Amino acid sequence: MRLSTVRVADGRTTAARQEGDELVLLPFCDLGALLAADDWRDRAATTDGERLPLAGTSLAPLVPHPNKIVCLGLNYATHIREMGRATPEHPTLFAKFDGSLIGAHDDIHMPPVSEDLDWEAELGVVVGRGGRCVPRERALEHVAGYTVANDVTVRDWQHRTREFLSGKTFEATTPVGPVLVTADELPPGASGLTITCAVDGHTMQKSNTADLLFDVADIIAYVSTIITLLPGDLILTGTPGGVGAGRDPKVFLRPGQELVTTVEGIGELRNTVVQDRL
Repeated sequence: MRLSTVRVADGRTTAARQEGDELVLLPFCDLGALLAADDWRDRAATTDGERLPLAGTSLAPLVPHPNKIVCLGLNYATHIREMGRATPEHPTLFAKFDGSLIGAHDDIHMPPVSEDLDWEAELGVVVGRGGRCVPRERALEHVAGYTVANDVTVRDWQHRTREFLSGKTFEATTPVGPVLVTADELPPGASGLTITCAVDGHTMQKSNTADLLFDVADIIAYVSTIITLLPGDLILTGTPGGVGAGRDPKVFLRPGQELVTTVEGIGELRNTVVQDRL
């Protein structure tokens, strides 16, 4: 299945199932609410409802208000090298807040306090079954599905301290979507998928999810040792080489530029950078 959260009348959102060029609206306010139901797979697959054309529908962030957004840094060898870092022995974790999330076609807001706005194409994982201390060999059973994300980063704020958070969770900077593709439609762990990022039509990143240093099962087992995972939690698995800060000279995003992020078999984000006016 391919599932989304879409914007409807009066500022409301609703979960939806994609069928061809239509969306079938489901009786849940968003995908997170759907995933909280024990029988979410059956309800998502069999419930009928109002239908909308896919074209022109406004897509909200896939899970607008996840309990947790857990992100990995330094999880592709090419990115580790370009940033001049040692290969980590354990997953490098940081978090985001839900105010940073935007939909698949929403504008990315460049903050007025920085000109160092950078791209980071990522495979996203959405938790479908909660759990604590999940063993690696059972970890993929806890995945609802996979999505596309871009961990757009304010680099100078990221590097103000040793902690990443301040540069990673600026308002309206992290597109996620356009759909959740359920795990049964992709290879185990969504491995072997091409991942790309382009700026104004120029490819900046191209890699494969098989190159993750810590794969999806590793990540779920590790994070769930720390804290209980809940349905709807969002995990961003890290970015490959090719970010703007890793180039010589460095290259950063500017207002008016279009950022296109793709993961094979899942879909595409297409976002325009705009200047945020505080």
